[in-house]
Amino acid sequence: MAEQQVLASWNEGPVRQAVLDYVHGATMPGAAFVDPADRIATFDNDGTLWVEQPMPPQFDFVFRAWKEEVNADPSLADRQPYKALVDRDQGFFEGLATQDPEVVATMLEAFARSWAGTTPEEFDARVREWTTTVRDPRFGVPYVELVYRPMLELFDLLRENGFRVFVCSGGGRDFMRVFAEDTWGILKENVIGTAASYAYTDGRIVRTRELLGGLDLGPGKPEHIFAHTGRLPAFAGGNADVDIEMLRSAAFALLIRHDDDHREYAYTKGAEASLATAKRLGWTVVSMKNDWKTLF
Repeated sequence: MAEQQVLASWNEGPVRQAVLDYVHGATMPGAAFVDPADRIATFDNDGTLWVEQPMPPQFDFVFRAWKEEVNADPSLADRQPYKALVDRDQGFFEGLATQDPEVVATMLEAFARSWAGTTPEEFDARVREWTTTVRDPRFGVPYVELVYRPMLELFDLLRENGFRVFVCSGGGRDFMRVFAEDTWGILKENVIGTAASYAYTDGRIVRTRELLGGLDLGPGKPEHIFAHTGRLPAFAGGNADVDIEMLRSAAFALLIRHDDDHREYAYTKGAEASLATAKRLGWTVVSMKNDWKTLF
C-alpha cells in the first residue's frame, strides 16, 4: 500500500504517526515485534465505529420492538424498562453505561422476553429490515452509513499487516453480526458482544432466556475476548469508560475523543475516566475534530 493511501482519512500528525509506528514495530524484527499468532486487534462499536448519539443505534432497534410489545400488552408500561421507555426517562437508560445493577437486570430480562424462542433467521430478518428502513434522526440516512471511514481504513491497515480484527461491544453480538460483513468487512465470527445462549431442539437453533458469559462491558470485555480468542489484544480501540479494561489489556490503546460538534457531536459524558486514564497511561487519543479529515 502506497504511503499516501495508508489511513488516507487521517490528518498527518502525532496520532496517525503513533498508529503507523506501532504497526511497523509489531511487524518488524525488534523489541516491539508481535508474533503473528498474537496480532489480535479489538474495537468497541458504539462511539468507536459509528455514531452513538443521541442514543446507541441498537436502542432504536430495541425500543421499536418494546413499543410494539407495550401496545399489545399495556400492563408492561408499569414495569421497567418499558416504563422508562413510555416516560422517556433517559436517565434510566444511561444506567446501562454505568452498569447500574438494577438497570442491567431489567434490560436483560426484557431482551430475553422479546426474542426468546426465535431462530437466528427470524432475528436477523428483523435487524435487516431495521437497517434498510430506519434512518438516523439527525443525518437522515440508515445507521449503517454512519460508520467512521478512518476506522475502516485502520482495519485495512491492520489486516494487511497480519492482524485479526475483532469487534468487542457491550451491544448485542447477534445484532452486530447481521451487518458486520457488509459494513465493516469483518466475518460474523469475529464479532464479540453481549449475547443470549442458544439451544438446539427439534432440529433447529433457538434463543433462550439465558445470557452467555455475562455482560460484555468493563472487565467483561477482556474476559469475553480471552474466552473467544484465547488471547488478549495487542491493539485495542474504544471511546468510553466501559472500554478501560479492554484498553488496559492491550499493548497499544487507541481512545476516540468526540470533540467535533460540527460534523458529529462533542461530549465527554461516560468518557471522563477513560480520558483521565489515557493521560495517565499514555494512550493514543484521537481528536475526531483534528485528526480525521472525513468522518463517514
